[in-house]
Amino acid sequence: MASLTYELTLAGLAVGSAAALTGIGLVVTYRATGVLNLAHGAVAMICAYVLRQLVVVWGWPLPLGALVTLLVVAPGLGLLLDRGVFRPLALLGSNPAQTLVASIGVFVLLVGGAALLWGGGARDDAPVLLGDDPWAQLAAVVALACLVAAVTRWTRFGRELRAVVDNRPLAVLSGVDADRVAAAGWAFGSFTAGLTGVLLAPYVRLDPYGMPLLVIEVIAVAVIARMRSLPVAVAAAVAIGVAQAQLTRLHPEGWAGPLVQALGANLFVVALLVAALVLPGVGGKGRDALPPPPRAARVPTPVWLVTGILLLLPLGFAGSDLHTAVQVPALAVILLSLVVVAGRGGQIALGQAAYAGLGALLTALLATAGVPTLLALGLAVPMVAVVGLVTAWPAIRRHGLALALATLATGVAVSRFVLTQPYATAGLSLGRPAGFTDDRAYYALELLLLAGCLALVAALRRGRTGRALAALRDHEPGAEATGVPVPALKLLAFVLGAALAALGGGLLGMGLRAFDPEAYDPIRGLLWFAAVLVLGADNLLTPLAAAALLITLDAGPQAGTAAALIGLLATQTGRLPPLTTWLTPHRPAAADGAPPPTGKPAPLSTPRTGGAGGNPSPTAGRAHPHRPPPADGAQPPTGRPAPLPPTRTGGAGGNPSPAGGRAHPHRPAPGHAPAPPTPPAPELRADDLTLTYPGGITALSHVTITLTPARITALVGPNGAGKSTLFDCLAGTLRPRHHQGLITLDGTDITSRPAHARTRLGIARTFQRLAVFPSLSVEENVRLGAEQGRVRGDPAAVERSLRLFGLAGPVRHRAAADLPTGTLRRVELARALAGRPHTLLLDEPAAGLDAEETAALARILAALAADGLTVLVVEHDPDLVAGIAHTVHTMEGGRILS
Repeated sequence: MASLTYELTLAGLAVGSAAALTGIGLVVTYRATGVLNLAHGAVAMICAYVLRQLVVVWGWPLPLGALVTLLVVAPGLGLLLDRGVFRPLALLGSNPAQTLVASIGVFVLLVGGAALLWGGGARDDAPVLLGDDPWAQLAAVVALACLVAAVTRWTRFGRELRAVVDNRPLAVLSGVDADRVAAAGWAFGSFTAGLTGVLLAPYVRLDPYGMPLLVIEVIAVAVIARMRSLPVAVAAAVAIGVAQAQLTRLHPEGWAGPLVQALGANLFVVALLVAALVLPGVGGKGRDALPPPPRAARVPTPVWLVTGILLLLPLGFAGSDLHTAVQVPALAVILLSLVVVAGRGGQIALGQAAYAGLGALLTALLATAGVPTLLALGLAVPMVAVVGLVTAWPAIRRHGLALALATLATGVAVSRFVLTQPYATAGLSLGRPAGFTDDRAYYALELLLLAGCLALVAALRRGRTGRALAALRDHEPGAEATGVPVPALKLLAFVLGAALAALGGGLLGMGLRAFDPEAYDPIRGLLWFAAVLVLGADNLLTPLAAAALLITLDAGPQAGTAAALIGLLATQTGRLPPLTTWLTPHRPAAADGAPPPTGKPAPLSTPRTGGAGGNPSPTAGRAHPHRPPPADGAQPPTGRPAPLPPTRTGGAGGNPSPAGGRAHPHRPAPGHAPAPPTPPAPELRADDLTLTYPGGITALSHVTITLTPARITALVGPNGAGKSTLFDCLAGTLRPRHHQGLITLDGTDITSRPAHARTRLGIARTFQRLAVFPSLSVEENVRLGAEQGRVRGDPAAVERSLRLFGLAGPVRHRAAADLPTGTLRRVELARALAGRPHTLLLDEPAAGLDAEETAALARILAALAADGLTVLVVEHDPDLVAGIAHTVHTMEGGRILS
């Protein structure tokens, strides 16, 4: 028994040493460049193939081949990736999500290139570099980790590396060559990847797909180390490797036997899943989300007609064997799930292949049990949707890189523990539904289902939920502050995505008349994700074009062509626009043909006399005599101005009906019935609020503040005084776990309420850094505020807000991405007021406004407060504060001094 334990420990040390190398390389690369290199496993595979080519095929001596592979090929590949892929992205200011997509592109490119060069078969003759002694391998890994730690701590390069990690812009200003540091990080990371590959190759299947996925699994050790600590990464790798080897000695009987065997072979997968879902996530909230796609015009009708004709061609001109054609609609449905999750929702979802595989597996299981095939598919889809709900629930709190790892870990776990296990797949049979066994009939059925799915997703993208998803994608904190229930919306996107993937997976399995686990391999999931991003994630044409491209290229004589092409294009993400934009070119003009606005944006519309609650002057609707006419193309209004959102007095102007001027050209004018009076604004109050961050930094210390209705309260103080922290606590954007004090609304404790719930209670906010949704038009931005705010049934709310801020002309149809900062400030304010809040929190609202716009803003804020609105302003402009504030609080050191 002791001998068996020792032998298993040695085997675990061998695997743990290779995993430790992976962890070291990933940590060094991440610390030097900020890139989570998912292509690490692909680089390892390429280096293993190169060593085999040099030694086995060309007959080089092993030492020479190893030196060339590890000291020339591997670092050279890293430098090539740095110069050709990641440095240009850094110069363009790409966010971590874009670099992650690029690393996925590198992964797919290298896998496809290896398949083209060396074929797809497994190789079992890879040379052994360090012999069979795992202690030697472990010693080499520990020595390498010590060398890296010594260089990092005691050399000039190490000091430069730490400076770049802490603050790259400041390091550059201090004279540090950040590009040189990044290049060294890439070279070293690729060296460790190459060493991992040549060490693992003799003991695992060397093929373009198996080894990269195996190395992806051991990313767990870097995640456990929080992408920082080399000792933690090495210790975790060795511990998991040994534990995995020891599990192989267990052979329980019954249902637990296959599960324990699967654990014994895939403990790194479990570690990755736990680390991705439980430990604090890599990355942060904000800039590591997928960027919004460029706003393009609708896909022209002729393009859809041509696409439809091309899809129908196999029915009329192909032979009776449509083996290749029947795969296209099925894969298009799977890829459509990525349009929902990644394209519209902006979430980095790398596990859709798992849901597709589960759809095919459950369809096969039900059909084998005697359920009619079409009914089996209909039952499998909601079952996988439930699985999507369960697996998405712990992942939706993650963002960006952490979410990518969580979804990837979920996909790999499903593949390893379900799709490839004999206990789940043995004895399955999967045919086609009765009446659709012929290829033509089945293809027609697929086209009908695909059309229905396209119509469903098109309706989703156009409606209220589609706008909310786009807001979530564009700016998650802004969407939450607008009233969008972000967790529920993420769940909806993931569940719908899982259902669509399951439907496509079941159709694909029925089309092939078999359940093939390799068709739903996690690497295929990465390929699908890259293809959708390359072609245009938020375009309904993308799944059709991507499915046709992937299936057609894979059906050719050269395996790997599709992966190589898609990977090459994905490496250029951030530099090349999505390919479908060539068919739907960007048009800044309004969709109805109105020309884009020229010149200076329209000034803020302000009441001329009487404030918000008085009687407007008869000339209030006319252009200001000393101000240029509105530049958005709108004619100056000739009637009474549109009143502000009704509050305690029933409207800013005392009359809640919309004013004269032009009605929306595509919508009947709203009714003139006055809005029902609303109760007095409740009082928002913070009592004894204290907040301390980890590390002992006190941001707020015993802060008590009351926001009085119908008054403007200003918060001033130096940078770092705690103003923004207090502001975020009041808005619900910041809800730390460890704090004391209460936040109440009219006496009701709302301390634990999230931001979207507070918005729906009537507390609206704006952001210091603009939080508009660039892929939505001006009107859609404002409409979202009306749909998600405190009062969501007022049809005139959008029009009132647009007119109040001078946005009612053709500018309303323009994408927010096309507008200057001053106009965007107005859009954000209009959106906040469209939900008819009783409390308005403004974080530096005059930032980006000129003097004339600032003065107009001051008049509007004074009018709003006069009409009963509670206003809190955090502002550095002393003139604005002095001109509008009824109460001014000065903060310093986390305390209110006056």
